[in-house]
Amino acid sequence: MRLDNRSAIVTGAASGIGRASARTFAQAGARVLLADINEAGGRQAAAEIVDAGGEAEYLPVDLTDPASIDGFASAVLERHGAPDVIVNTAGWGKTQPFWEGTPEFWDKVIALNFVGPMRLVKALLPAMMERGSGRIVNVASDAGRVGSLGETVYSGAKGGLIAFTKALARELARQQINVNCVCPGPTDTPLMAAVPDKVKDALTKAIPFRRLARPDEVADAILFFASDRASFVTGQVLSVSGGLTMAG
Repeated sequence: MRLDNRSAIVTGAASGIGRASARTFAQAGARVLLADINEAGGRQAAAEIVDAGGEAEYLPVDLTDPASIDGFASAVLERHGAPDVIVNTAGWGKTQPFWEGTPEFWDKVIALNFVGPMRLVKALLPAMMERGSGRIVNVASDAGRVGSLGETVYSGAKGGLIAFTKALARELARQQINVNCVCPGPTDTPLMAAVPDKVKDALTKAIPFRRLARPDEVADAILFFASDRASFVTGQVLSVSGGLTMAG
C-alpha cells in the first residue's frame, strides 16, 4: 500500500496511534504533516521521520480552538495545497463515573474528539472538493460503537464521529472523496498508560488475543483506508480490537 507523491495530515501525531500513523504513512511514501498541540513531541516525531529518509513537517494545532484550526488549515493550503489524506487521530479522555464529570470536562472531551475533527475537515474540504479526490480517515473508538464503562461522554463523542463519518461519506461520494472510520480497541498508548492497572488487566483478559493492540497495528488499518486498496470503500467502520467487539 503506497502513498507516493501524496500529502497526508495526521492529527495527534506527537504520540500513540497518531505518531505510529505518521511513521507508517511516511514509510509508504507520503509527505506527512504532523499536527499536534504538543510542539516538542510533534517536532521530535517529524525529525525521526526525516532522519529515517521520509518527508515530514510539524505544524501546531489546538483542536479545541477554532482560531487555531483555521490558522492550521490556512498554513497547510498555502504551503502544500489541498491535502490528499486527512487522518483525525487526536483524542483524549479519562476514566471516571459520568456523575463525577464537570461541564468543563465534557466540553473538552467533545471538542477534541468530535467537534475539532469536524472543524478541521470543514476548513480543508472545499479545496479537496474542487480537486475532486481525497481520503478522510476518522479514528474513533470501539467505545463509540458499544459503550465503555467510565467513559460515557468520550463514548458519546466517538459515537458522534462514527455517525459523522457515515453521513459525510454519502455527501462526498460524488466528489470521489472516501470517508471511513477506524475504531481501535484497547491500545498500548500514553492514554492507556493512565488507566489503572486493574482495569488494564481486566481488558487484557477480555480480549480474545489476550493483549493490547500496538499503535502500529491500528496505523496499518488507517493506511488501508488512505490507500488505493480502499478506492471503492466509503462510509465504513473497521474495529481493530483483537476480537473484543466482534459481536458489538
